Amino acid sequence: MRVDLFDFDLPDERIALRPAEPRDSARLLVVDPNAESHLSDYRVGDLTSFLRAGDALVFNDTKVIPAQLEGIRHRDGAGGQQVSATLHMRTGPSRWKAFAKPGKRIKQGDRISFGHSGESCFLGSLDATVEEKGEAGEVTLLFDLSGPALDEAIAAVGHIPLPPYIAAKRPEDERDRADYQTIYAREEGAVAAPTAGLHFTPALFEALDKAGIERHFVTLHVGAGTFLPVKADDTADHKMHLESGYVSAEIAARLNAVRKRGGRIVCVGTTSLRLIESAAEESGEIKPWTGATGIFITPGYRFKAVDMLMTNFHLPRSTLFMLVSAFAGFETMHAAYKHAISTGYRFYSYGDASLLFRKDK
Repeated sequence: MRVDLFDFDLPDERIALRPAEPRDSARLLVVDPNAESHLSDYRVGDLTSFLRAGDALVFNDTKVIPAQLEGIRHRDGAGGQQVSATLHMRTGPSRWKAFAKPGKRIKQGDRISFGHSGESCFLGSLDATVEEKGEAGEVTLLFDLSGPALDEAIAAVGHIPLPPYIAAKRPEDERDRADYQTIYAREEGAVAAPTAGLHFTPALFEALDKAGIERHFVTLHVGAGTFLPVKADDTADHKMHLESGYVSAEIAARLNAVRKRGGRIVCVGTTSLRLIESAAEESGEIKPWTGATGIFITPGYRFKAVDMLMTNFHLPRSTLFMLVSAFAGFETMHAAYKHAISTGYRFYSYGDASLLFRKDK
């Protein structure tokens, strides 16, 4: 499909720079393409009204790491240039793939000392070699440290990598360390938060438990590629960046049991949906799964296991807007976003949420 079909105009003031307080007070646009009235306005705290006892919410328990690194590039022993790198996928105990800036000036074999810049005092360092250089500023960094020691060093010198549409308007601060993390984050490795999960609070979890709605957790480490624009003119020419994750045998069995007894699989976030669909057979059975997924969902995709999706509002021309258009219907989602913009919904990572029913075929 043509990428420009997924474009829309978003006023700058609709971009949320801070989350709602409390988190579950955010607005919730319910989108049911199979109902006579497709759109209805609620709050996230009303979520239990649209779920049934025996349904299962699927959460992504990945934890955001301070993956934004600033440092100095050195070459041939000479003094260097200030650079930044956003880690997005770990490929070994001492290796990370990263998006580096300025990408054109970085070469294979360069040494980079992270943790300080030419304008700041030395507070600690983390050294790496540019092992490989790919396209669009992507590099493979081989760090001098490995395993837990590398994790500790990244935590010491790194910053929370706020999405570019927020970072362009304000710097990251201490509040973001808590705000840009779900309350159930457990498995470290994400560069970006699974933002639909940011709306959940202990009080909402308690309400879900009382309503008999199950909670299950899978892991997909969200990469910085989630923020990259689609530069191709046609969706067939776009290549997704890989993201690693897993669905345990126990969780797969529990979710299959939910489906067998007539319960619905409700994914919280596009990341959990992409992981479940990667793990699902054509029959809809969910298998234990470990690996890296580059699944790219556009209109025409046949969903195998997921019945409902809770997600935030996404960027124009993005792979995520394509995904929700595939899930609830192309025309329905354009109408939903038009309604959201005109009625003041807040967009993107710290914004409001939507609850989508899968369109019947």
